[in-house]
Amino acid sequence: QVQLVESGGGLVQAGGSLRLSCAATGIRFSFYTMGWYRQAPGKQRELVARITSGGITTYADVMKGRFTISRDNAKNTVYLQMNSLKPEDTAVYYCNANWIISATVMYDYWGQGTQVTVSS
Repeated sequence: QVQLVESGGGLVQAGGSLRLSCAATGIRFSFYTMGWYRQAPGKQRELVARITSGGITTYADVMKGRFTISRDNAKNTVYLQMNSLKPEDTAVYYCNANWIISATVMYDYWGQGTQVTVSS
């Protein structure tokens, strides 16, 4: 059974930091591109950052320089270090595991989400 369990969310003041973790079980973690997405109330889910199996990272423009994604394949865990948080970063943050094997075969899993609230 595949599980992605996020942790580390909470309430923080603007300018503060949080570190999110996502522990994966039931998948061949090192094969997957791992990503963090977020969804604010009334808005669509959006990409925050992703890291490929080879360690290549991608960030949404509004997060560049403030957020850092990393992974520890030995622990089957992906992290999101969030610094200089702003009230507009308030959202539910979701962990995603994605492995595209071919044009017709893809594995894609989501965690349950963790709430991040940034007060002004």
